Amino acid sequence: MLKGEKIMKIFKYTAVICLTFILTSMMALQAQNVEFDKKNFSDKKGLKQALSNIKEGDGYFERGKGMYVDALNFYLKANEFNPKNALLNYKVGMCYSVLDKEKSLNYLKIAEDLNPHCAPDLYFQLGKAYHQNHQFEMAIEKYKAYKNKLTPKEYNSVAPSLNKKISECEVGIELVKKPAKVFIDNLGTSINTMYPEYCPIINADESMMIFTSRRESTTGGKRDPQDGKFYEDILIADRAGEGWKVTNPGKPLNSDLHDATVGLSPDGQTLYVYKGENGGDLYECKLKGTEWGKPDRMSKSINTKFHESSASLGPDGRTLYFVSDREDGVGGRDIYITYLDDKGKWGEPINLKELNTIYDEEAVFIHPDGRTLYFSSKGHKTMGGFDIFKSVYENGKWSEPENLGYPINTADDDVFFSISASGQHAYMSSARAGGVGEQDIFLVTFLLEKPLSTNSEDNLIAWRTEPVSETVIENTVDVMTASLTLLKGRVLDESTKEPVEAQIILTDNTTGEQLATFTSNSATGKYLVSLPSGKNYGIAVNADGYLFHSENFDIPNAAAYQEIEKDIYLKKVEVGKEIVLRNIFFDFNKATLRPESKSELERLAQLMKDNPTLEIEISGHTDNIGSAAYNKTLSEQRAKSVVDYLIGVGISSGRMTYVGYGFDKPIASNATDEGRQLNRRTEFKITKK
Repeated sequence: MLKGEKIMKIFKYTAVICLTFILTSMMALQAQNVEFDKKNFSDKKGLKQALSNIKEGDGYFERGKGMYVDALNFYLKANEFNPKNALLNYKVGMCYSVLDKEKSLNYLKIAEDLNPHCAPDLYFQLGKAYHQNHQFEMAIEKYKAYKNKLTPKEYNSVAPSLNKKISECEVGIELVKKPAKVFIDNLGTSINTMYPEYCPIINADESMMIFTSRRESTTGGKRDPQDGKFYEDILIADRAGEGWKVTNPGKPLNSDLHDATVGLSPDGQTLYVYKGENGGDLYECKLKGTEWGKPDRMSKSINTKFHESSASLGPDGRTLYFVSDREDGVGGRDIYITYLDDKGKWGEPINLKELNTIYDEEAVFIHPDGRTLYFSSKGHKTMGGFDIFKSVYENGKWSEPENLGYPINTADDDVFFSISASGQHAYMSSARAGGVGEQDIFLVTFLLEKPLSTNSEDNLIAWRTEPVSETVIENTVDVMTASLTLLKGRVLDESTKEPVEAQIILTDNTTGEQLATFTSNSATGKYLVSLPSGKNYGIAVNADGYLFHSENFDIPNAAAYQEIEKDIYLKKVEVGKEIVLRNIFFDFNKATLRPESKSELERLAQLMKDNPTLEIEISGHTDNIGSAAYNKTLSEQRAKSVVDYLIGVGISSGRMTYVGYGFDKPIASNATDEGRQLNRRTEFKITKK
């Protein structure tokens, strides 16, 4: 018994020592938290100034995230005086959450070390900070620590959002294991500032980018009272050598309130914008030469009393994808599609339910191929905030949305993915670490399959300015290819070489369907047309006082991405002028007109009807394969077939003659397949006006 009592005394003594050590340690830890109190500081003047700075900072902090940048300046001054106050470190960490994710985490960790009870949501904010720094396991730990602090009633109110964040971390762990093969580069300070920059929209050949900024130089210079940030302005960046030249177009494109980029038509001549009026509506404005016109509100079928925020026009110019939070949605903001009818009016929008979730979808972008849709979502399988997804329209339905993966997506908001026609470059907005400001515009480069040099910049991205951060994944990577042809150039007067504003009509020669209509720029003559693979395209270029010009592009399904640059010279309606009718086709070795010729023949007939005194010669031409006699006969018969068609639709035979020249008048060498193809043609010449 004596031995047992001795053991018990030793145990009690040891327990008292341990408890004393623990209590002493806790007191020592608690003592590390230094309150802004007179008894803690001999520098009374410094304390007074620090308290004043905290009060000033609190005035901004309490107004929300939009004012965190303003609050931070005051908090940092106070923190310099006393860096051991838990609550102040918490507030500094919160302010840095919109500017620098790594600094945000560091300050929140200091707050936890000083006093883990300094703010009721400290563990949640720590979870977010670890989450946004891609320390997913630690984020889950802090989220669960926050969860354990809540009462059952408190937990029930936040359970869906809290559990979703834990799920996002689990997705992040998996995505980081299989990174996408890309470069990610910040576009630098020629584009980005300490303020938010987002929604980059590029034209198909990447020569121009239009984006939104909330910088202090905003038109009108005012802040939105709801979030404290400067009002949005639309800025235009033109490629200038290896960098960008950024201009503010001013009024009427920008106003004193919210004006934001939404989408750009494929030819770059129509801009879709968001204005914060009536809850948020979509507008469109036309480029008149070098100046943007006044934005016009889009139709009531698109704009409602609810919030319409994003839109993208398909390559046909008749299909519009947009985002709205109207009442019939699946969740918050949903993606809708609407079609332009023959009267030029947008039809009743259709909810793309297979793409929408109970959460928000945003920032929709249809690729120039007309079938690949990119959008951002807080639903589906995200790793945090908005992630960028893609879906492809095949066999009459949209494919399951695919997360573009890490590092394109991060644990913060990644939105407004705008991809070039080639599919090799994309531009996006992100609040990721390493940025210049709150939200920056980044360049995504999908590299060619070849070894990368670590000592020099890849020539594909040599033009980028001031790269802030770069992510390179693996030594060789695949390039994202796009199945389309990009046709671009200028429309000019043949004689003066001056720009001509012309209408460019795109037709499916197989079906006769008019696919799209574009307009060349009146000041520059520039035009740009996207031709998705898999069609035989007829292109007609029309302008008042000129003969129409035609081109033919038969692009097979398997055709890879290509760019064709072609200047088009329009000819005045004058005696002696002649044009090649490139969309008139005949059966092999016959004079039978093929159905694909119909659209071109109709254009020719309309020209004759619009100019009732015009007299013309239709001529047929061949290559030099076969005898001269045979080719002259065949070419004459083909010319006669065209004249017969025109007579059949009401054009007087007395206004037309036909002739076959065989291979007497080649326009290219007959030594190549390409040259012989050019020589096989039908021409139209004015003989009397």
